[in-house]
Amino acid sequence: MKLKELAEKLNLSQTTVSRALNGYPEVNEATRERVNKAALKFGYSANANARRLAMGRVGAIGLVIPADSSQRFGPHTAEFLAGLAERLSRDEIDFLLSPIVDNDEISVYKRLISSKRVDAIIVSGPVLVDERVSMLIDANFPFVLHGRTNIDRPHAWLDIDNQGAFYQAASHLLDLGHRHIAMIDGLRGFTFSEHRELGYRQALSERGVEIDPRFIVHDYFSDEIGFRETQRLLSCTPQPTAIIAGSMMTALGVSRAVRNKGYQLGKQVSLITHDDVFPYLNASNMVPSMTTTRSSMRSAATRIAEMLVRVLDGEPVDNIHELWPVELTVRQSSGPPISG
Repeated sequence: MKLKELAEKLNLSQTTVSRALNGYPEVNEATRERVNKAALKFGYSANANARRLAMGRVGAIGLVIPADSSQRFGPHTAEFLAGLAERLSRDEIDFLLSPIVDNDEISVYKRLISSKRVDAIIVSGPVLVDERVSMLIDANFPFVLHGRTNIDRPHAWLDIDNQGAFYQAASHLLDLGHRHIAMIDGLRGFTFSEHRELGYRQALSERGVEIDPRFIVHDYFSDEIGFRETQRLLSCTPQPTAIIAGSMMTALGVSRAVRNKGYQLGKQVSLITHDDVFPYLNASNMVPSMTTTRSSMRSAATRIAEMLVRVLDGEPVDNIHELWPVELTVRQSSGPPISG
């Protein structure tokens, strides 16, 4: 069925039908619902290229990838792109990856806007006050922020409760009797990392446990850093009896260092990791099974893609923001502290 035929069946103009199908705000909800039901009934499917042309879109969204080559296509990035693809493919929207040149990220965003090759941008890895967000708001360019920033101007965002995640993890360990608890998380300055440290500090402070600055580590997420920092921590006096790791990659290194010391996870050293639900690293199948604060990077990306479609369809960004709770799943890697 062609657009003209669908319009004739509904006794509406082709323009009204097209705008209803594409979510234009000037079409009232009743008409939009009527048109969508008829399109479904008669099997009408708009040509993607025609739809883009009608709406002045190119059918692509932009993402900027890190300058550090070791961080560009790690497991987190792979899961995020997979989640985006699952949702954007339904609207035949592509994504364009742009590398950072000479550490000048703002210039990359400006180039994406001026090139007119993307309809919107996904911004990841925000810092506490993120100039990218301010620039995109000033440019009136559609975007969704993955994370949060302390900029009090309306914009679309999705984040998980990072502070709550580390508060839950530290509280669980304190409930088990641990008093020497370390954390190994991402780089300082990033909002997620700062929020996680706040949760860790809050839990310890509420129980009157002194915070040892040697036990707070901020670095890249990697097996190597998890291993090296855990070796250092286990050489401290007193040494931590529990560690909270910011990612499964870090946790792998922590586990290796604990075994290398002749200790058992969940015995001499307990471990809780933030788990991004990687399909090839199942926390419940590890030995011992891993206590985690669960959060799916893929699910978050799928939801961000949905939000981006809403932004492009003209929904006010004041209404497009979500803070997802994080669930603590207790398994064998966390237990009461023992000596020796």
